[in-house]
Amino acid sequence: QVQLVESGGGLVQPGGSLKLSCAASLTIFRFNAMGWYRQAPGKQRDLVARVMRYGSPNYADSVKGRFTISRDFTKNTLYLQMNSLNAEDTAVYYCNAEQGDGGTYWGQGTQVTVSS
Repeated sequence: QVQLVESGGGLVQPGGSLKLSCAASLTIFRFNAMGWYRQAPGKQRDLVARVMRYGSPNYADSVKGRFTISRDFTKNTLYLQMNSLNAEDTAVYYCNAEQGDGGTYWGQGTQVTVSS
């Protein structure tokens, strides 16, 4: 079973920044795509940012210009740099990975709370 472990969440003031990490249990080269999703209480899990193996990243309109997704292939880790955070960014953030055989994997989630 593929393991994805998120870290870096926490409490931050409006306008602040956080950097989330997602460590994979195997080389991330094998994934067709990786991404970050978030889910607020009572809402559906929505795409935040996603990048294909050989593609450029795409972002939800609400985070464009503020969030940046990146990968460190030597560490098999996916990152999400979040700047200019606001209360609407409060959610549980999940790491996702997609395999060519259709398999989809999720991390356990990490809580991000933006509040003064």
